[in-house]
Amino acid sequence: MTMTHDPRLARAQYNQDAILSASPNRLLTMLFDRLLLDLQRAEAAQSEQDWSRASGYLIHAQDIVAELAGTLDVERWDGGQNLLAIYLFSSTKLVSANVEHSIERTREVITIMEPLRQTWHEAAAMVADQAVASHVRSSGDLGFA
Repeated sequence: MTMTHDPRLARAQYNQDAILSASPNRLLTMLFDRLLLDLQRAEAAQSEQDWSRASGYLIHAQDIVAELAGTLDVERWDGGQNLLAIYLFSSTKLVSANVEHSIERTREVITIMEPLRQTWHEAAAMVADQAVASHVRSSGDLGFA
């Protein structure tokens, strides 16, 4: 990694490194965090009737939902089809929120996605806790000599 004196470039490099080194669980939670951030920013821009700025956030949110839907393996678990339906429904609402300048549609997607974000964060934490517990059990100690 090269050093830079421009704080914006340094931050961008840090973010890129964090994404490239993140586990799949962490990537999923990062996507949901950014999705909710985009939705909140879009809602704020819509309330100010700044439709151009709101559109940028809504389009980015649509991209994230498309990524979530596109990488979902619906055959892996029984709820996969239902989750895909939620993603597709949300995507449609985001398009509508953008085209119709509808803050209500944006809020509807926030209402749907916030509990999912929380659930994925909790699931990722449980997986991480299980991995630590498994490592401790297999080594018989905390891994120190």
